Amino acid sequence: MVTTGDDVGPNGPIAFLGPEWEVGADGVRFRQAARVLLVDESDRVLLVHGSDVDQRERTWWFTVGGGLEPGEDPRDGAVRELVEETGIAISPDTLLGPVFRRDALFDFFRETCRQDELFFLARYRPSGDAPAFSRAGWTEIEHETIDELRWWDLDDLAAVDEEVFPVGLPELVRGLLAGWDGVTRRLDG
Repeated sequence: MVTTGDDVGPNGPIAFLGPEWEVGADGVRFRQAARVLLVDESDRVLLVHGSDVDQRERTWWFTVGGGLEPGEDPRDGAVRELVEETGIAISPDTLLGPVFRRDALFDFFRETCRQDELFFLARYRPSGDAPAFSRAGWTEIEHETIDELRWWDLDDLAAVDEEVFPVGLPELVRGLLAGWDGVTRRLDG
């Protein structure tokens, strides 16, 4: 069952977004998040395609990842989110970074949300046949709002008319593939 903003919890209304979203002093829901720029042997990046449940006409592509659990290390959270959203398991030791930091403010499920994100880069080299993606770890909101996982060629991604988050992702990934200098760069919303 879908919960609504009318349900009340210890931090005020419980959003469909989930309990990891806390209401900040400014009244905006907030969480810390970790994301993975997962790149395969062909330099394609894995992205998620989604929309908002009340704005199905607006769709976008975004990186795998999500909210950190209380006290969770961002590397561990990034790896956990990757498994939950795709079924792909990697070691936290294989993550490079954080390579980017982004403070995002966005509207989702009829609420304004703020998410502070750390991005990690990882190479994915499947042994044998690449496993099919798994939706077994998806939350209710992911089942409602995600319709596809896809490996994107960077040139093809740069030509897409839909929104892609973070903005400029093809060039960001190209820069990382050319070599990361160890500096965590701040991205604009």
